[in-house]
Order: sequence, then C-alpha cells, then structure tokens
Amino acid sequence: MTDVLEINHLDDLDAYRPAWDALLGQTAGTSFFQSFRWLEIYWKHFGAGQKLRVLVVTAGGRPDGILPLVVRTETSKVGRLRVLTYPLHDWGSFYGPIGPDPAATLEAGMKHVRRTRRDWDIVELRWLGRPGTDPVQTRRSMLAAGFQAYQTLWNRTAIVELHGTWDEYFARRTSHWRNNFRRAEKRLARRGELCYVRHRPAGKAAGDGDPRWDLYDACEQLARESWQGSATDGTTLSHEKVRPFLREVHLAAAEEGTLDLNLLLLDGQPSAFAYNYHDRGYIDGLRAGYDASRPRDGMGGLLQSYAIRDSFRRGDCVYDLGVGSLRGKRYFTTSIASIVRCGHYPPASPRTQILRLKRWLDSRSMAPARSIAAGRGQDGAAGTR
Repeated sequence: MTDVLEINHLDDLDAYRPAWDALLGQTAGTSFFQSFRWLEIYWKHFGAGQKLRVLVVTAGGRPDGILPLVVRTETSKVGRLRVLTYPLHDWGSFYGPIGPDPAATLEAGMKHVRRTRRDWDIVELRWLGRPGTDPVQTRRSMLAAGFQAYQTLWNRTAIVELHGTWDEYFARRTSHWRNNFRRAEKRLARRGELCYVRHRPAGKAAGDGDPRWDLYDACEQLARESWQGSATDGTTLSHEKVRPFLREVHLAAAEEGTLDLNLLLLDGQPSAFAYNYHDRGYIDGLRAGYDASRPRDGMGGLLQSYAIRDSFRRGDCVYDLGVGSLRGKRYFTTSIASIVRCGHYPPASPRTQILRLKRWLDSRSMAPARSIAAGRGQDGAAGTR
C-alpha cells in the first residue's frame, strides 16, 4: 500500500536524511541540487516567506520516493500568485522527484496535493528535461492525479555531450574555431606559464573533502573583477546577497564529493574560472568568469576548452554550461536543450487562465531546442572566437 507523508519543517525532515541519501543514489540524472544537504542550506538562507511541502511516498512503511516541493509567492503580469513548485529557484537547469520510480512518486505526490487543502494559486513543476525529469512523464502523472497539465518552455541551456573522444569533439569544431583556439593558447603561453587546475574532491566519506578555500577565494575575486562584479541580479559568487550561501554550499559540495572547480592561472595568477557541481558524470555549470583587466585574449574560452578536454579524459557524459549567454556558448555546445515546465492553472480563475495563455505565447516566441536525450551524438556548434 502506498502512503504519502507531508513534512513542512526542515527539523522534522532530518529524520529522513538517510532515506533521502539512499534514494538519491537510485535516482536517474540526479544533481547536487537534489541532495538533502543542498536543500538544507538553501532553506536556511532563503526559506523565509516560503512554505516547505516535502512529500515522502512510502510502500510497506518504507520510503520509496520523495517529492520536494515549496509554495512561494511570485509577482506576475496578473498579480501576486502562490506557486507550488520545486525548490530549485533557478540555481540549476533541471530538477525532479527523488527515487527509482519518479513517475510513481510524482503521481502519488500530486494525488496528495489534489486532496489536501489548497495553499497555492497555480502548480508549476519547472526545470524538466533531463533523465528523471521527463516532461511527458510529468504531464501524465499530473493528469493521472486529476490536474490539467500544460507544457510550456521555461528556458534553454547549453549542453556539451561528451561522447567519443576529445579529438573527435575538437575535429567537429569549425576550422576557424580550432585555429583561434591554437593561436590563443600560443599567445598566452608566450606571456607566461599556463596552468590549468581542476579541483574535484572525492568527498569526506572517501577521506577527501578539502574545500580548497584558496581556490574558491580566487574564483570569488575573479568574479568581483569580471563583469559579474557590477551585476545587479545578486547571483554572482561575489555578490553579498548570496555570498554566504554559496560559501556554505561550497563546503557542502566538497564534503559530498560533488564539487567541480576549474581555474586557469597565468604565471601563478588566477585569470579565469568555471565553478560547477557534478554528479555521476553530469556537470552543472554554476558560474564562470575571467579577469576583465586583462586584454580580450581568449582566456575564458581556453579554460572552458581545457575543462571539456579534461571531462572527456575523466569519462564525464554531459556538461551543462547553463542558461544565458547562449550565443557565446554556442562555440562549445553540441545541443541547446529545452527546460520545460508543466503547469496546472485552475480553470475557474480568470487570471490564472490569462497567465496560462501568456505562458503559451511566450513559449512559442522562443526558438525550439532539443532535449538532452534527443541531442546525444549530435553536434550543431559553429562559430569563431
């Protein structure tokens, strides 16, 4: 028999930490953002004003799946709305249920939401599209629970699918791009010694959870000196609004074995960084930047190339470069992946129906993109640097 237990306070959820960790290991296409540790830190810093609704699906009295949800108030074109969604908050590209059977977990969770008191205006399960977060499967689960379910495009992200070898990938770049890469490498080497550093600790359980604060501080300083230093959205490594949060997450990622920090040094001086998380061959790009005081010498692009080359060597499978700046990232991508949302907008509410129509129109105005699975083995990147 399947039962659903709803937990609204993080302190009460702590008893399920071992089950969460075990189920996460059975989840397809998972990311560090789906870990208990990440949610714990996120909630500590940003939980105020939100309601936690974590649904633990049990079978025979044992946790069989977990559906982490939150209710947050958002401002929209039709006014302020209470949105039931995943607790990712756009820090990553994809999110979904935790456990070996995401469809069953989602269906059970949505049925629970359907029969409990409504504390939301709309349901929008965002950040769908990676294995384990299938939009079609999500829609079916919502329909089975009695919800209307409309799929629209939430965003797009740049993907590098790491199939084959670096040499094969490199050969598929345009000749102009390859020549620019070689020239940038030679030009920078003439200015000093190039050193690429990748810090990917195995985790505290393996006796290797060193956060290397010296490397993180270098990334933070580069972020401050790059265009990110003047950004106003409050999501860069150096922004005081999120700096304490990201530093705490950095330590957690190092201890959990999901940290992926890339740094390029010229004569020992940090010059470019790419700060990521990784889990079972999937890399989630968080932030990247370079020293803006230097000439535009291709330092950032060279670092990204080195990281991709090293990922081929390590046997990674997907490098998600993240949303935004897709034009610049196209030099590296093998596909542009759709990030989908699946939403329920109560038909009796005129303003949520207006929002549904707007979602549909906005989605149509965005260029189509392939899913990660559909893009495997394809390579449409082109351009020069």
